[in-house]
Amino acid sequence: MPHWSLFRPKLFTVLAEGYGWHDAKSDAVSGLTVAIVALPLAMALAIASGVGPERGLFTAIVGGLLISLLGGSRFQIGGPTGAFVVVVFNVVNTFGYDGLVIATLMAGVFLLIAGFARLGTYIKYIPYPVVTGFTAGIAVIIFSSQVKDLLGLRLESVPAEFVAKWAAIGANISTFDPITVLVAAGALTVIVGLRTKAPRWPAFLIAVVGATVAVWALGLNSPTIGGRFGEMPHSLPMPSLPDLSTLTWRYLGQLLPSALTIAFLAGVESLLSAVVADGMTGRRHRSNAELVAQGVANIGAAVMGGIPATGAIARTATNIRSGARSPLSGIFHALFLLLFMILLAPLLPFVPLAALAAVLVVVAWNMSEHQRFRHLLSAPLGDRVVLLSTFALTVLVDLTIAIEVGVVLAAVMFMHRMAQAVEIELHEKLIDEDIDDLPPSARTAYTVNSGLPDSVEVYTINGPFFFGAAARLGEVLEQIRPSPEVFILRLRHVPLMDASGAAAMINFLDQCRHQGSHVLLCGVRPQPRTVLTRMCAKMPLCTVEMVENFAAARKRALSLIAD
Repeated sequence: MPHWSLFRPKLFTVLAEGYGWHDAKSDAVSGLTVAIVALPLAMALAIASGVGPERGLFTAIVGGLLISLLGGSRFQIGGPTGAFVVVVFNVVNTFGYDGLVIATLMAGVFLLIAGFARLGTYIKYIPYPVVTGFTAGIAVIIFSSQVKDLLGLRLESVPAEFVAKWAAIGANISTFDPITVLVAAGALTVIVGLRTKAPRWPAFLIAVVGATVAVWALGLNSPTIGGRFGEMPHSLPMPSLPDLSTLTWRYLGQLLPSALTIAFLAGVESLLSAVVADGMTGRRHRSNAELVAQGVANIGAAVMGGIPATGAIARTATNIRSGARSPLSGIFHALFLLLFMILLAPLLPFVPLAALAAVLVVVAWNMSEHQRFRHLLSAPLGDRVVLLSTFALTVLVDLTIAIEVGVVLAAVMFMHRMAQAVEIELHEKLIDEDIDDLPPSARTAYTVNSGLPDSVEVYTINGPFFFGAAARLGEVLEQIRPSPEVFILRLRHVPLMDASGAAAMINFLDQCRHQGSHVLLCGVRPQPRTVLTRMCAKMPLCTVEMVENFAAARKRALSLIAD
């Protein structure tokens, strides 16, 4: 694929393929659905970040529009996300909103540099324990930040530090407001109930609207958006920048760690979201084009009075489930949000803060990835150390330090495990370049194994199966057409496997299950066998067997073919 095509927006690809009225109708419906979900969420995330709710809407509109217009994913929905709450709150609390604008502009430039340097290829290899650890930590911090509004506590100011915050909450717990607790509990009940009984309904919006109507109709005295932030704007603001004449190198140096954290989070979360979208649709995103779009979107959001933006996994999944066909669904989502802001501006100040706090409690629960967290606790000791260290540092110290320590620990664990250079016997690169969702004829041909029937494929891995090598395994089945009846995976020379390798293996086995392939794991050594046994214990996998050696695998494969 030519170098320049790595940065071509997917919107152009879709339009070149042909785009009709039926596609536009599907994109408009999915865009409207996602906008309904995003409206209360954007305001709630902005409030949790320490800024006014309108800044969340500005971000979802401007950032979402630019990400869909220029991005490398067909289905990405951009906007504010929970990952930014901690870092944005800290920057605003220390440097004010102007400091946040400058940090976001710097982050946008870093993302542009990362995209044009084609670093998107490597960001995809951040280990699962690091991502899960800081995501779960952020979830705990978001929940902690909402306790005041959930209970209506009479606290003039809430400490930023986690331990001090809970100490202040405990000291003032007797000041809770029963009316506010009732409003929050009602909204939370509606959200959980609808997600259980009617998952396709916009639970967040219904809960917020219901709470607003109840507070207004019953004359309940519960804090609202208008009471804390005043009137909501009826339109987007004019582009503006803070006074740049006062900038100094020292000031920029103080903002640099936060800017790097924003860029890192935007890059990682957007690419994770794009990978999720690929898994749901069978398409392929352009990771470096996505980073460039994220950079432009963050610069645009900062100039238009917003906060940092990135790809939102939950909203992107909602977009796909609603029938999206192209990036135009994300553009429709941004336009519908703008229309909502114009039409509903007089009503938004009546929204109770307790209802938005209930929304964020659910967001925090979803972000916690408690199932994956518990799953990783059964991983090898090194991965557990990385997970728990990243989580503890995120909650108790600082998000930037947590990410740095987590990545360094993961690298140290990798070097400790690296007994020999990793090599995959298809003679492909360990770190793969961007590939597009090209037609099958344009894909790299798969080397057919000689000496066995065409319906049997053999794949051999040598060396420790760590998080970098793991990403290659998932592409093997895509290179084989038609899908094999029997797939022999030779693992005798894999002495060690980490949690990311096991996760990739589980995904691979699940692909085989869907495609009807019988998998023979050949010569699995003790440590990988232990890891796979632990992490696969409760997962529905394809028909898979462990056999002692290749001769036994060959005999078993021929038997299966004969049957």
